[in-house]
Amino acid sequence: MDIMNIVSAVLVLFIMGVVFALLLGIAAKVFAVEVDERVPLVRECLPGANCGGCGYAGCDAMAAAIVEGTAPVNGCPVGGAACAAKIAEVLGVEAEAAAPKVAHVHCNGGCNAIDKAKYEGLQDCSAAMRVAGGPKECAFGCMGLGSCVKECAFDAIHIVDGKALVDPEKCVACGKCVAACPKHLIDLVPKAQKVHVNCMNHDRGAQAMKVCSNACIGCMKCEKTCKFDAIHVVDNVAVIDYDKCKNCKMCAKACPKGAIEPIPTKEEKEKFEAMMKAQAEKAKAAAEAQAAPAAAAEAPKGE
Repeated sequence: MDIMNIVSAVLVLFIMGVVFALLLGIAAKVFAVEVDERVPLVRECLPGANCGGCGYAGCDAMAAAIVEGTAPVNGCPVGGAACAAKIAEVLGVEAEAAAPKVAHVHCNGGCNAIDKAKYEGLQDCSAAMRVAGGPKECAFGCMGLGSCVKECAFDAIHIVDGKALVDPEKCVACGKCVAACPKHLIDLVPKAQKVHVNCMNHDRGAQAMKVCSNACIGCMKCEKTCKFDAIHVVDNVAVIDYDKCKNCKMCAKACPKGAIEPIPTKEEKEKFEAMMKAQAEKAKAAAEAQAAPAAAAEAPKGE
Protein backbone atom coordinates (compact mmCIF):
# COMPACT_ATOMS: atom_id res chain seq x y z
CA MET A 1 0.00 0.00 0.00
CA ASP A 2 2.82 2.35 0.85
CA ILE A 3 4.49 1.61 -2.48
CA MET A 4 1.30 2.46 -4.35
CA ASN A 5 1.06 5.79 -2.52
CA ILE A 6 4.64 6.63 -3.42
CA VAL A 7 4.07 5.70 -7.06
CA SER A 8 0.87 7.74 -7.16
CA ALA A 9 2.62 10.77 -5.64
CA VAL A 10 5.51 10.54 -8.12
CA LEU A 11 3.08 10.18 -11.02
CA VAL A 12 1.07 13.20 -9.89
CA LEU A 13 4.23 15.28 -9.56
CA PHE A 14 5.37 14.15 -13.01
CA ILE A 15 2.04 15.10 -14.58
CA MET A 16 2.07 18.44 -12.80
CA GLY A 17 5.60 19.09 -14.03
CA VAL A 18 4.61 18.35 -17.62
CA VAL A 19 1.53 20.58 -17.37
CA PHE A 20 3.49 23.46 -15.85
CA ALA A 21 6.22 23.11 -18.46
CA LEU A 22 3.61 23.29 -21.24
CA LEU A 23 1.99 26.31 -19.64
CA LEU A 24 5.35 28.08 -19.25
CA GLY A 25 6.21 27.33 -22.85
CA ILE A 26 2.90 28.74 -24.05
CA ALA A 27 3.28 31.81 -21.80
CA ALA A 28 6.81 32.42 -23.09
CA LYS A 29 5.51 32.52 -26.66
CA VAL A 30 2.40 34.57 -25.88
CA PHE A 31 4.17 37.17 -23.75
CA ALA A 32 7.51 37.13 -25.56
CA VAL A 33 9.03 40.57 -26.18
CA GLU A 34 10.66 40.77 -29.56
CA VAL A 35 14.23 42.05 -29.40
CA ASP A 36 15.69 43.75 -32.42
CA GLU A 37 18.55 41.56 -33.62
CA ARG A 38 20.67 44.69 -34.03
CA VAL A 39 20.69 45.41 -30.28
CA PRO A 40 23.24 42.70 -29.36
CA LEU A 41 25.34 43.70 -32.37
CA VAL A 42 25.42 47.33 -31.22
CA ARG A 43 26.12 46.17 -27.66
CA GLU A 44 29.23 44.37 -28.89
CA CYS A 45 30.50 47.65 -30.34
CA LEU A 46 30.24 49.45 -26.99
CA PRO A 47 33.25 49.30 -24.60
CA GLY A 48 31.33 47.76 -21.69
CA ALA A 49 32.41 50.32 -19.12
CA ASN A 50 28.81 50.77 -17.89
CA CYS A 51 29.89 54.19 -16.60
CA GLY A 52 26.59 55.96 -17.26
CA GLY A 53 28.32 58.83 -19.04
CA CYS A 54 25.94 58.42 -21.97
CA GLY A 55 22.99 59.18 -19.72
CA TYR A 56 21.71 55.60 -19.66
CA ALA A 57 21.92 52.91 -16.97
CA GLY A 58 24.61 50.99 -18.81
CA CYS A 59 25.81 49.72 -22.17
CA ASP A 60 22.79 47.39 -22.60
CA ALA A 61 20.37 50.27 -22.16
CA MET A 62 22.47 52.46 -24.42
CA ALA A 63 22.50 49.83 -27.19
CA ALA A 64 18.71 49.50 -27.06
CA ALA A 65 18.28 53.28 -27.15
CA ILE A 66 20.57 53.65 -30.16
CA VAL A 67 18.64 51.02 -32.10
CA GLU A 68 15.35 52.67 -31.11
CA GLY A 69 16.67 55.99 -32.33
CA THR A 70 16.39 57.75 -28.96
CA ALA A 71 20.16 57.94 -28.48
CA PRO A 72 22.75 59.15 -30.99
CA VAL A 73 25.18 56.80 -32.69
CA ASN A 74 28.07 58.80 -31.23
CA GLY A 75 26.53 58.97 -27.75
CA CYS A 76 29.19 56.86 -26.00
CA PRO A 77 31.86 59.20 -24.56
CA VAL A 78 34.18 56.32 -23.69
CA GLY A 79 34.19 54.61 -27.09
CA GLY A 80 34.57 57.85 -29.01
CA ALA A 81 34.75 58.09 -32.79
CA ALA A 82 35.93 54.50 -33.30
CA CYS A 83 32.94 53.12 -31.40
CA ALA A 84 30.54 55.40 -33.29
CA ALA A 85 31.94 54.22 -36.62
CA LYS A 86 31.35 50.55 -35.74
CA ILE A 87 27.78 51.23 -34.60
CA ALA A 88 27.07 53.25 -37.72
CA GLU A 89 28.26 50.32 -39.83
CA VAL A 90 25.91 47.94 -37.99
CA LEU A 91 22.94 50.27 -38.46
CA GLY A 92 23.84 51.29 -41.99
CA VAL A 93 23.98 55.00 -41.19
CA GLU A 94 26.63 57.71 -41.15
CA ALA A 95 28.30 58.63 -37.87
CA GLU A 96 28.41 62.36 -37.26
CA ALA A 97 31.70 63.60 -35.90
CA ALA A 98 31.26 64.78 -32.32
CA ALA A 99 33.72 67.23 -30.81
CA PRO A 100 35.48 65.40 -27.95
CA LYS A 101 34.88 66.76 -24.48
CA VAL A 102 36.73 66.59 -21.19
CA ALA A 103 35.85 67.35 -17.60
CA HIS A 104 37.20 70.58 -16.11
CA VAL A 105 37.22 71.82 -12.51
CA HIS A 106 36.39 75.53 -12.33
CA CYS A 107 38.35 76.28 -9.18
CA ASN A 108 41.93 77.33 -8.57
CA GLY A 109 41.60 77.75 -4.83
CA GLY A 110 42.72 74.66 -2.98
CA CYS A 111 45.64 75.63 -0.77
CA ASN A 112 45.13 79.27 -1.79
CA ALA A 113 41.66 79.31 -0.21
CA ILE A 114 41.38 80.09 3.49
CA ASP A 115 40.28 77.29 5.80
CA LYS A 116 37.26 77.95 7.98
CA ALA A 117 38.09 75.07 10.29
CA LYS A 118 40.00 71.81 10.38
CA TYR A 119 37.66 69.14 9.06
CA GLU A 120 38.13 65.66 10.52
CA GLY A 121 34.89 64.02 9.46
CA LEU A 122 34.04 61.63 6.66
CA GLN A 123 36.22 62.28 3.62
CA ASP A 124 33.28 63.03 1.39
CA CYS A 125 32.33 66.39 -0.11
CA SER A 126 28.58 65.98 0.39
CA ALA A 127 29.10 64.98 4.02
CA ALA A 128 31.40 67.95 4.63
CA MET A 129 28.85 70.30 3.09
CA ARG A 130 26.45 69.37 5.90
CA VAL A 131 28.91 70.70 8.47
CA ALA A 132 28.54 74.49 8.28
CA GLY A 133 28.78 74.44 4.49
CA GLY A 134 32.21 72.82 4.38
CA PRO A 135 35.70 73.52 5.78
CA LYS A 136 36.59 76.40 3.41
CA GLU A 137 35.74 80.08 3.87
CA CYS A 138 34.91 80.20 0.17
CA ALA A 139 31.39 78.86 -0.19
CA PHE A 140 31.92 78.26 -3.91
CA GLY A 141 35.31 76.48 -3.98
CA CYS A 142 36.59 72.92 -4.11
CA MET A 143 36.92 71.29 -0.68
CA GLY A 144 39.52 68.80 -1.90
CA LEU A 145 37.96 65.77 -0.20
CA GLY A 146 37.91 63.66 -3.36
CA SER A 147 34.32 62.56 -3.91
CA CYS A 148 34.94 63.08 -7.63
CA VAL A 149 38.13 61.00 -7.44
CA LYS A 150 36.25 58.06 -5.96
CA GLU A 151 33.66 58.16 -8.74
CA CYS A 152 36.17 58.16 -11.61
CA ALA A 153 36.78 54.71 -13.06
CA PHE A 154 39.55 55.94 -15.35
CA ASP A 155 42.03 57.44 -12.83
CA ALA A 156 41.56 60.78 -14.58
CA ILE A 157 41.02 63.11 -11.61
CA HIS A 158 43.11 63.62 -8.48
CA ILE A 159 43.47 66.06 -5.61
CA VAL A 160 46.49 68.31 -6.26
CA ASP A 161 47.40 71.20 -3.94
CA GLY A 162 44.08 70.89 -2.16
CA LYS A 163 41.77 70.86 -5.17
CA ALA A 164 40.57 68.47 -7.85
CA LEU A 165 42.52 68.43 -11.10
CA VAL A 166 41.57 66.54 -14.28
CA ASP A 167 44.06 64.72 -16.50
CA PRO A 168 42.62 65.48 -19.97
CA GLU A 169 44.52 62.59 -21.56
CA LYS A 170 42.80 60.03 -19.32
CA CYS A 171 39.38 61.66 -19.06
CA VAL A 172 36.68 60.08 -21.26
CA ALA A 173 33.98 62.63 -20.37
CA CYS A 174 31.76 60.05 -18.68
CA GLY A 175 30.34 62.75 -16.40
CA LYS A 176 30.60 60.79 -13.15
CA CYS A 177 32.73 63.50 -11.49
CA VAL A 178 30.31 66.17 -12.69
CA ALA A 179 27.46 64.47 -10.86
CA ALA A 180 29.59 63.80 -7.76
CA CYS A 181 30.53 67.44 -7.06
CA PRO A 182 27.99 68.96 -4.62
CA LYS A 183 29.18 72.48 -5.49
CA HIS A 184 28.77 71.97 -9.24
CA LEU A 185 32.35 73.04 -9.97
CA ILE A 186 32.93 70.46 -12.70
CA ASP A 187 31.48 70.39 -16.17
CA LEU A 188 32.25 68.92 -19.58
CA VAL A 189 33.98 71.35 -21.93
CA PRO A 190 35.35 71.01 -25.48
CA LYS A 191 38.70 69.23 -25.30
CA ALA A 192 40.16 71.69 -27.81
CA GLN A 193 39.38 74.56 -25.43
CA LYS A 194 42.48 75.77 -23.59
CA VAL A 195 41.16 78.88 -21.82
CA HIS A 196 39.05 78.44 -18.67
CA VAL A 197 37.88 80.61 -15.79
CA ASN A 198 38.98 78.71 -12.70
CA CYS A 199 36.64 80.37 -10.24
CA MET A 200 32.92 80.31 -9.48
CA ASN A 201 32.86 82.72 -6.55
CA HIS A 202 29.84 85.01 -6.97
CA ASP A 203 30.77 87.33 -4.11
CA ARG A 204 31.86 90.88 -4.85
CA GLY A 205 35.58 91.42 -5.39
CA ALA A 206 36.52 92.57 -1.90
CA GLN A 207 34.72 89.67 -0.24
CA ALA A 208 36.09 87.13 -2.74
CA MET A 209 39.67 88.29 -2.05
CA LYS A 210 39.17 87.72 1.68
CA VAL A 211 38.55 84.00 1.20
CA CYS A 212 40.87 83.13 -1.71
CA SER A 213 43.92 84.81 -3.21
CA ASN A 214 43.08 83.40 -6.67
CA ALA A 215 39.42 84.42 -6.76
CA CYS A 216 37.89 86.31 -9.67
CA ILE A 217 37.10 89.85 -8.50
CA GLY A 218 34.80 90.79 -11.38
CA CYS A 219 37.06 93.64 -12.52
CA MET A 220 35.98 93.13 -16.16
CA LYS A 221 39.51 93.54 -17.52
CA CYS A 222 39.13 90.20 -19.31
CA GLU A 223 35.85 91.32 -20.85
CA LYS A 224 37.33 94.60 -22.07
CA THR A 225 40.37 92.84 -23.56
CA CYS A 226 38.50 90.14 -25.53
CA LYS A 227 38.02 91.00 -29.21
CA PHE A 228 35.58 88.15 -29.80
CA ASP A 229 32.89 88.96 -27.21
CA ALA A 230 33.65 85.56 -25.67
CA ILE A 231 33.93 86.42 -21.98
CA HIS A 232 31.65 88.43 -19.72
CA VAL A 233 31.33 89.06 -16.01
CA VAL A 234 28.04 87.56 -14.89
CA ASP A 235 26.94 87.78 -11.25
CA ASN A 236 30.42 88.99 -10.19
CA VAL A 237 32.41 86.21 -11.92
CA ALA A 238 33.81 85.86 -15.43
CA VAL A 239 32.15 83.31 -17.71
CA ILE A 240 33.49 82.09 -21.08
CA ASP A 241 31.32 81.43 -24.11
CA TYR A 242 33.20 78.47 -25.61
CA ASP A 243 31.40 78.84 -28.93
CA LYS A 244 32.99 82.25 -29.38
CA CYS A 245 36.36 81.75 -27.67
CA LYS A 246 39.35 81.55 -30.06
CA ASN A 247 41.92 80.48 -27.43
CA CYS A 248 43.86 83.72 -27.93
CA LYS A 249 44.60 83.80 -24.15
CA MET A 250 44.41 87.58 -23.97
CA CYS A 251 41.86 87.42 -21.14
CA ALA A 252 44.22 85.23 -19.10
CA LYS A 253 46.99 87.81 -19.52
CA ALA A 254 44.63 90.62 -18.52
CA CYS A 255 43.42 88.90 -15.33
CA PRO A 256 45.16 90.47 -12.30
CA LYS A 257 44.35 87.53 -10.03
CA GLY A 258 45.43 84.54 -12.13
CA ALA A 259 41.85 83.25 -12.15
CA ILE A 260 41.93 82.38 -15.86
CA GLU A 261 43.84 79.42 -17.27
CA PRO A 262 46.48 79.21 -18.71
CA ILE A 263 48.25 81.38 -16.14
CA PRO A 264 50.69 83.67 -18.04
CA THR A 265 54.37 83.76 -17.17
CA LYS A 266 55.99 86.91 -15.78
CA GLU A 267 57.49 87.68 -19.19
CA GLU A 268 54.11 87.23 -20.94
CA LYS A 269 52.49 89.50 -18.39
CA GLU A 270 55.13 92.22 -18.89
CA LYS A 271 54.80 92.07 -22.68
CA PHE A 272 51.02 92.26 -22.43
CA GLU A 273 51.12 95.28 -20.12
CA ALA A 274 53.65 97.03 -22.39
CA MET A 275 51.41 96.35 -25.40
CA MET A 276 48.33 97.67 -23.63
CA LYS A 277 50.23 100.79 -22.54
CA ALA A 278 51.41 101.42 -26.10
CA GLN A 279 47.87 100.98 -27.43
CA ALA A 280 46.51 103.41 -24.84
CA GLU A 281 49.14 106.04 -25.72
CA LYS A 282 48.43 105.59 -29.42
CA ALA A 283 44.69 105.99 -28.87
CA LYS A 284 45.28 109.11 -26.74
CA ALA A 285 47.51 110.66 -29.41
CA ALA A 286 44.93 109.90 -32.11
CA ALA A 287 42.16 111.46 -30.00
CA GLU A 288 44.25 114.58 -29.40
CA ALA A 289 45.09 114.87 -33.09
CA GLN A 290 41.43 114.58 -34.00
CA ALA A 291 40.42 117.18 -31.42
CA ALA A 292 43.09 119.73 -32.43
CA PRO A 293 41.40 121.00 -35.67
CA ALA A 294 38.07 121.40 -33.91
CA ALA A 295 39.71 123.33 -31.06
CA ALA A 296 41.50 125.57 -33.54
CA ALA A 297 38.27 126.28 -35.42
CA GLU A 298 36.50 127.32 -32.21
CA ALA A 299 39.32 129.58 -31.08
CA PRO A 300 38.46 133.37 -31.43
CA LYS A 301 40.07 134.94 -34.51
CA GLY A 302 42.27 138.03 -34.12
CA GLU A 303 41.20 141.47 -35.43
